[in-house]
Amino acid sequence: MIVLGVILLVIGFLTSLSFLWTIGIVLLVVGLILWVMGAVGHEVGGRRHYY
Repeated sequence: MIVLGVILLVIGFLTSLSFLWTIGIVLLVVGLILWVMGAVGHEVGGRRHYY
């Protein structure tokens, strides 16, 4: 999810499409939140680690 967010950010920046930029930011933030929750030991979606 983090990688997809970064890819969409780059594509949105290069093509000046604001909706890709917005979706990229949302995916990046959600991915980082899930990654941090999994890293500190909270179960995310029934899994102990989120990759």
